[in-house]
Amino acid sequence: MTNGPATAPPPPQLAPAGLEGVAVAETRIGDVRGEEGFFHYRGYNAAELADRLSFEQVWHLVIMGELPDSGQLLRFREHTASLRALPKGLAELLPAIAAGDEFAPLHALRTAVSLAADRLGLRPVLDIGPAEVREQALQMTALVPVLLMGLYRAHQGTEVVEPDSDLGYAAAYLQMLTGERPQEEHARALEKYLILTMDHGFNASTFTARVITSTGADLGSALVGAIGALSGPLHGGAPSRALQTLDEIGTEDRAYEYLRQKVESGERLMGFGHRVYKTDDPRSTLLRQVALQMGGEQARFAQHVEQTALQVLNELKPGRRLYTNVEFYAGVVMNTAGIPREMFTPTFASSRTVGWTAAICEQAANNRLIRPSAVYVGPQPPVPLPDGYTYG
Repeated sequence: MTNGPATAPPPPQLAPAGLEGVAVAETRIGDVRGEEGFFHYRGYNAAELADRLSFEQVWHLVIMGELPDSGQLLRFREHTASLRALPKGLAELLPAIAAGDEFAPLHALRTAVSLAADRLGLRPVLDIGPAEVREQALQMTALVPVLLMGLYRAHQGTEVVEPDSDLGYAAAYLQMLTGERPQEEHARALEKYLILTMDHGFNASTFTARVITSTGADLGSALVGAIGALSGPLHGGAPSRALQTLDEIGTEDRAYEYLRQKVESGERLMGFGHRVYKTDDPRSTLLRQVALQMGGEQARFAQHVEQTALQVLNELKPGRRLYTNVEFYAGVVMNTAGIPREMFTPTFASSRTVGWTAAICEQAANNRLIRPSAVYVGPQPPVPLPDGYTYG
């Protein structure tokens, strides 16, 4: 008795476009609950963490898995500050990377991160243990702001500033930008923004980092891929565009007609609407508070434009549940703190490196190659080769 022909397996089911609503992994790092307007890091309300704690405290939570006690925090601060030194020979290469009229900081960062990973000799995560992966994660996260500010100042033709080891992550970021110790208010405002943007679920760049890590590649490769994903305007490029909207409106009396014309013509209002949040974005809520506390005409004008935009969206797109997202007030906060507009998205990348590296550590510790299927929709195979085609 012989077996009959094998039954072909059923074709894979096509997931929703953009993988919306599809869970692809388990994580202990954090979660975004869009219907509730809430997100957290390891169970702690992320907005509350940003409002009450320091960058280093939350960084420790995200990468190490727990909030540090005072002794752990002191050791963590000292250790991560010591990791800010660039690998030998890399500082001399930054001017060449940053040269040219078409300087794009985020693109330059991709190159610099790749070079740093090479100079540090980062090995494939498949070949090393969790402790070494985590140490590499800390080192690359400590280096990203140094690389960014070194590239920016090199392009400006000014001397690169060494980070002050006595300053925390956020204050040192501004110090490397200007060469001077920042105002405490500005450093704290930036710190809140950086904490709010450390991680945000399985966004495009975090997912990219995990896919690359799943191949067993080195941590630097995963970071380069994540930065590339973040460079897309639909992911990380909106803070400066939202601020540009304020510039184009100019005065309060022009806000309604300008915004209405944008929506009626089908254009997107940068700073409004989010793929996940269907209510107020908690990051925007806190950054609005930060912006208004810092004061200034731009913050007050932004609040007027926000209220007008929500009115227009409610009138023209009723039921769409479009709210202010993090990019709208992020631009105001960073601008007031003195960060140049071309550095808004790179600053986002600097903080998001915490979440990327945490995701890399998590993926490497319990890895399986991420290899989904596709549903083929082309001509029915096999297509016969046309007559007359020969080797040529």
